[in-house]
Amino acid sequence: MDEIHLMMEQGTAYAAISMPVFIIWVILYYSTKMEKDKYGAMVEIAKNLKDPSEIEDLLENFKENKKPMDYRRNGVITMFIGLGLFVFGLVQIEFLIGVGLLIICIGFGSLVAGYIYPNAGSEIDKAVAKFEKN
Repeated sequence: MDEIHLMMEQGTAYAAISMPVFIIWVILYYSTKMEKDKYGAMVEIAKNLKDPSEIEDLLENFKENKKPMDYRRNGVITMFIGLGLFVFGLVQIEFLIGVGLLIICIGFGSLVAGYIYPNAGSEIDKAVAKFEKN
């Protein structure tokens, strides 16, 4: 009976150690598969198009448009997550009070960073104009 328990313990340890590797492999596999399918579809569509300008439009549509990070929005969201953990710590589990306060501070820092480092073009133009006045 002890041998069965020992095998179960070792099997659990191996499964616990190999699970993150397996999860990362699954994520990378499906991410690569999605990219491959996307580019395969793009090639098939491009084969059927005769006008080069339409192919350029197709390539523009497949480009990923990255939006600038809105630190103010992320800061407010993070602050409220921290507030929720803080309140939950007051009601239920004491160690979550410190975790909640830490997350509130991170959110407050992100909020301040959003006001210090503008990300919209108009905000940057305003900051440059204000700097050039002085």
